[in-house]
Amino acid sequence: MRKTISALIGIGACFCATSASVQIVDWPAFAGLFVATAYAQDDWQKVDETLGRKAAVTGDVHRYGFPRTDLTVTLDGVTIKPALALGGWVAFKPAHDGVMAMGDLVLLESEINPVMLKMIANGLDITAVHNHLLGASPATFYMHVAGHGDPVKIAAAIRDGLAESKTPLSAAAPAAPPPDVDLDTAQLDQIIGAKGQANGGVYQFNVPRRDPVIEEGMQLSPAGPLGVATAINFQPTGGGKAAITGDFVMTSGEVNPVIKELRSHGIGVTALHSHMLDEQPRLFFMHFWAIDDTVKLANGLRTALDKTASTKG
Repeated sequence: MRKTISALIGIGACFCATSASVQIVDWPAFAGLFVATAYAQDDWQKVDETLGRKAAVTGDVHRYGFPRTDLTVTLDGVTIKPALALGGWVAFKPAHDGVMAMGDLVLLESEINPVMLKMIANGLDITAVHNHLLGASPATFYMHVAGHGDPVKIAAAIRDGLAESKTPLSAAAPAAPPPDVDLDTAQLDQIIGAKGQANGGVYQFNVPRRDPVIEEGMQLSPAGPLGVATAINFQPTGGGKAAITGDFVMTSGEVNPVIKELRSHGIGVTALHSHMLDEQPRLFFMHFWAIDDTVKLANGLRTALDKTASTKG
């Protein structure tokens, strides 16, 4: 911590002393840098230990995955890989008085209320409970949670809540390399207009919106790790086909144009709901499912993306 403070004091001194044109130091921004760095030094290892796994770090966001590797879920003859639709997660972003935390937990129906009771008893908020898929066996549900404050205490609340389910709480041992994604991923990148990445045998896209999303006065950035980017996942099923699912992130005026595009391309709409309580602008999340020719599906998804204020290229 001393090294962190010394380094930041040095940075502040440079801002104040090296440029005659600098008259005002942006102290809130400087304080934000201090908070982010201080947490990196002092708390993240404790959060890792509490949650029993390492975070994926993007910018100042630490995201922890809780895939339901214990479940075998099938839909339309496809065994769903955890990365396709069973990847629970919690993300932490430094805030002015601790961290902002949000997450999406994958639960069986019987697990919803025991987990919810433990979460609220430990001071976390429940912001949504809903389905993502239709007709899956067993049925899975998704609980969105939020918290603000000390990151270690929030991590302990998450751990204790998930202990009421059968979600694996110990990080899985290194497994054999996942199978190659048997898809033309370069072509998918070109059609979707973004760079995807392979994860557990699934090819995934996160497409942010062009305009910022704000909650509690903070910009939710980077959008993908915080769950406010349109998520599109392809799981190959053989013969040039794939199962697709994910969710579009939309403002109210985009909802029905996106529904019409998806349905006109044979892509089923499986859920429409909110994930948060007081974000600006108000956002809606639309989940989808289809199995068909991969390129056909990708083109349909691209036309739907064009109905939203999403980034491209």
